[in-house]
Amino acid sequence: MQLLTPLHWQDYELIDSGNFEKLERFGDYILARPEPQAIWDKSLSDADWKKKAHATFVRDKQATERGEWQLTKGMPEKWWINYRHAGLSLRLKCSLTSFKHVGIFPEQAVNWDYLDQKLRALPVEKPAVLNLFAYTGAASVAARQAGADVTHVDSIKPVVTWARENMEASDADNIRWMVEDAFKFVQREVRRGKKYNCIILDPPAYGRGPAGEKWILEEQLNELLKSCAELLDPVHHVFILNLYSLGFSALMAENLVLDRFGKMTNAQCGELYLADHKQRKLPLGIFYRFASV
Repeated sequence: MQLLTPLHWQDYELIDSGNFEKLERFGDYILARPEPQAIWDKSLSDADWKKKAHATFVRDKQATERGEWQLTKGMPEKWWINYRHAGLSLRLKCSLTSFKHVGIFPEQAVNWDYLDQKLRALPVEKPAVLNLFAYTGAASVAARQAGADVTHVDSIKPVVTWARENMEASDADNIRWMVEDAFKFVQREVRRGKKYNCIILDPPAYGRGPAGEKWILEEQLNELLKSCAELLDPVHHVFILNLYSLGFSALMAENLVLDRFGKMTNAQCGELYLADHKQRKLPLGIFYRFASV
């Protein structure tokens, strides 16, 4: 089991965490928002947090998944940050949403770097990449900048529009956009006999497709992985699975992937984390990944 954290961010830092919150810098702006896994005490005082934060997320008492942002003067609701390392030059839009998210999961930079390295190393002229539950598309843009032919699948149209903005701002092009239920899309691709050199899976704990299709991680992930095993090129391949559900462990992810794909070359499994200024490691999901190179 491995612990991975990004090492090359300039426009992001986790300043502090604790009391079920995190204080983060995205570019020029500092945000305070909920974090269910930060169960320890903050290292900075509440007064320090209030002084530093340009925007603070306050939960709606009637709907725990939603809330609103309290902004200081001059704090925009949308802005841009950059991620640059090796072959990657990503420009990504941040936006304050009613679900506390801002469009970027900074810990995923370790997987963007992995994609850049592994896709460039594949002995395939233009690797075919399938990004499922692809959200605002940072991984899609990273794969495209690595020279891949990318299909980006997400069920929410405004999020796909956001991903297109990230592609254009990053001077990339020609990503194939699919506003569709990921499970249905994969099943159809299997029937068509399609093959992909790379599959990226970043499923939520639960969600809805564009036609109201229900996604429940624990009930459907195993079946989805079966289909992905049929789609993945058996010779030249890259595979990344991310899981954020608090009910899942790295061992569960390992068992699921081993059952579907068998023991693969260069496999890695573990947790992603971000470290705050006290070097406390905030866990932010689990991963399983492997590549033929």
